[in-house]
Amino acid sequence: MINLEPNQKMIEVRNSINNLAKGMLRPIARKYDVNEHEYPKELDMFRSIKIMGGTKKKKKEGEEPKKDDKPAPKKLGTNLSTVISIEEMCWGDAGLLLSLPNAGLGNAAIAAVATDEQMERFGNKWAAMAITEPGSGSDSGSITATARLDGDEWVLNGEKIFVTCADRCDVVVVWATVDKKAGKSGIKSFVVEKDRPGFKLEKLEHKLGIRASDTGTFVLTDCRIPRTNLLGSEEVKTATEGFKGVMKTFDNTRPLVASMALGITRASLDFTREKIEESGTKLDYEKNLNNVSSLEKDFYLMEANLEAMRLLTWRAAWMADNGEFNNLEASMSKAKSGRWGTLITQKCCDLLGPLGYTQDHLAEKWMRDSKIMDIFEGTGQIQHLIVARNVLELSSKQLK
Repeated sequence: MINLEPNQKMIEVRNSINNLAKGMLRPIARKYDVNEHEYPKELDMFRSIKIMGGTKKKKKEGEEPKKDDKPAPKKLGTNLSTVISIEEMCWGDAGLLLSLPNAGLGNAAIAAVATDEQMERFGNKWAAMAITEPGSGSDSGSITATARLDGDEWVLNGEKIFVTCADRCDVVVVWATVDKKAGKSGIKSFVVEKDRPGFKLEKLEHKLGIRASDTGTFVLTDCRIPRTNLLGSEEVKTATEGFKGVMKTFDNTRPLVASMALGITRASLDFTREKIEESGTKLDYEKNLNNVSSLEKDFYLMEANLEAMRLLTWRAAWMADNGEFNNLEASMSKAKSGRWGTLITQKCCDLLGPLGYTQDHLAEKWMRDSKIMDIFEGTGQIQHLIVARNVLELSSKQLK
């Protein structure tokens, strides 16, 4: 049985993070929205805190599970507490969350598949994720960046675009193929340190939203990294087993992006509620939907969809905490939150009238920030494909 009721510790953490978001992030949100590539120095205090990445429990050498051990009870663990925390932070500002030291999406990728030795080396580094290429966006299987083994080093070549935290991170998790003939099976992920020769930050983008976070392009030209910087196995497995291992990263990160959409959407709804009530309209949940104004009905439906976003996201995180395969649920949470976050923040601007259009308030910023949540970590269309394949039990070749 799934129990998504936060325990007392989670509630206390959530309240503390909300206070931090309200007192620190929200007041500087507009400043770094306007000054896009300026580093938010106020965030340096977070360098010792992990948001996206986790830690792995090490097994003692020679330790074997006891035969009479009972199955571990279902739990509310790190993944669920993380998505709850991220929602609160993004209620403050999503761009600033993505600018937090050690909070890159690459940190979640490393935590998901790294060995103990790799966690020692990279666990405390600020890690970005580099997947998208000029000719390869949502179709991660068409990646053209290459990695060639030369002795005890991998030699990487290619170009990566739209890399979040490109300028500020310490290392980058780069996706590249080790065998083009193997197709998706040949795609692996590598940790590349920023100071490696042949690894160049080419440019920074000017974006619609999440402007507090820098986004850039990397070019790899005969970039050499240690053989041990490969995440996962070197073996190119048959069929798509190897690619599935790489894609497993997304099962961890997609609920995180969904929770970011949650925070932005909730911020927009909270502000809209405040202005609706200030205008003299009382929101009465006891009324039948057939007996309320159009404005009230729109607001109630948006709140219902916000709750659906939250429950789907928490379920995917809960499954990850309990070692359950959550590919379907992770994509469901991302598809729902990405799409409805965009729709709700836009509708809020409609309901707010001129207050939703002026930069005197953050409503228009939340609308801009929410759009990326339906795009990165796999577009909404890709999430729908994944959901359909799971439900219909079809492969990627059978359903494209």
